[in-house]
Amino acid sequence: MRIWAVTFIAAASLVQPLSLPAQDQNAPAPPIPKAVPADQPTSSTVMRTNSMTVLDDKKRLGANDSVSFRVVEDRDNESQHLRVNDSGELEVPYIGLVPAAGKTCRELAYNVKSLLEREYYYHATVILAVERISEKSRGKVYVYGSVKQQGPQEIPPDESYTVSKAVIRAGGFGDFANKRKIKLTRKGGGDFTVDLKRIIEEGHSEEDLVLQPDDQIYVPQRLINM
Repeated sequence: MRIWAVTFIAAASLVQPLSLPAQDQNAPAPPIPKAVPADQPTSSTVMRTNSMTVLDDKKRLGANDSVSFRVVEDRDNESQHLRVNDSGELEVPYIGLVPAAGKTCRELAYNVKSLLEREYYYHATVILAVERISEKSRGKVYVYGSVKQQGPQEIPPDESYTVSKAVIRAGGFGDFANKRKIKLTRKGGGDFTVDLKRIIEEGHSEEDLVLQPDDQIYVPQRLINM
């Protein structure tokens, strides 16, 4: 028994702990790579898909925006680079100029699909994705009534500009604003009533209308019984 004990102790003494390099406590932590959110596919990812359901339905196109265009059923099956012209139109192969300004990629793709299937394709799966957003102004909207700062506003080139964003940029509501009956008047016809209390305070952001150039927003006052 003594021989086994000595052997065990000798073997244990041969095992040395691994020495790890000392960490510099003052060294900066390594940067954490930023991942692309799952709900924001890149242009290249969209162009590899064969489904129109994943096309962007939020950002609206404007003059001088650049897009990638592909028809899945095309034999070449390669994307083309197209630009929305100053008049807000996109020149699409085979069918020519198509109104594009104010439309999302998904809306425009379904319009182009319908036009292509009239004469050129039995079935067309149209894939469209934004490549570059023009830095030029998209035009102006006008905010009046019970807000802190009335007047014109430039439409930002890199976002979907909505009624709620315009009111917030105008400094917010006045003291007696009627938040439920915001009036939106659109050039060329169209009057809408927007309930911003429901959108902002109750979280129904899907009801927030995206603005177009020359839209006029009027915030009325509530009736006050004295």
